[in-house]
Amino acid sequence: MRYFVSLDPDKIGEPLIVDLIELPNGTVEARVDDQPVEFDVAYIGAHLNVRVDGHVVDLTTEGSPPDLGVVANGHRSYVRVESERMRAAEQAKRTTTSGGDRVIKSPMPGRVVKVLVAKGDPVEIGQGLLVLEAMKMENEVRAKVAGTVADVHVTAGAAVEGNAKLVTLA
Repeated sequence: MRYFVSLDPDKIGEPLIVDLIELPNGTVEARVDDQPVEFDVAYIGAHLNVRVDGHVVDLTTEGSPPDLGVVANGHRSYVRVESERMRAAEQAKRTTTSGGDRVIKSPMPGRVVKVLVAKGDPVEIGQGLLVLEAMKMENEVRAKVAGTVADVHVTAGAAVEGNAKLVTLA
C-alpha cells in the first residue's frame, strides 16, 4: 500500500512517499521515497512504540486520516497521511463538486475562540481563518483554496456543531 505523508501539511510541497509491502512470509517491508527503512511497531495500550532505523519513538495519534495530530516523545505536530485510494477519491470529488472547498465547515463540534478574517479579506492557501477549541485543544482552521472572504458565519465565543458552516470564500 502506498501512502503520501506531509510532515508540515500547511506548506505546499511534495509529500514523502511511504510504501508498505507485505512479503510472502507475512512480514512487511517499508520504503520511504524508494529507500528501504527498518521498522518495528509495538502496541502498548493506546500508544504505539515505533522503532525506525534504530531510533525508538513513543507515538500517540489524534484525529482521523488524512489529517492527524501526532505526539512523538512529548512533542506535538500535525501530519497529513493519505493512501492512494484516499487521494483518488479526493481528486474525483474535486472534479465532480464545484466550489466544495469554498465553504469551510467545522471539522468537529467546539467553540470558536478567535476569528482571524473578516468579510472582504484576501485569503491564501493554508492561511488561518479561525481558531476552534474542542476537547480543551485549540485547532486553527485553515483555507484549502485561495480567494476572498465572502461571508463569516460565526463569531468568537460561538458554539458550533461538526460540519457547521464557518466561512465562505469567493
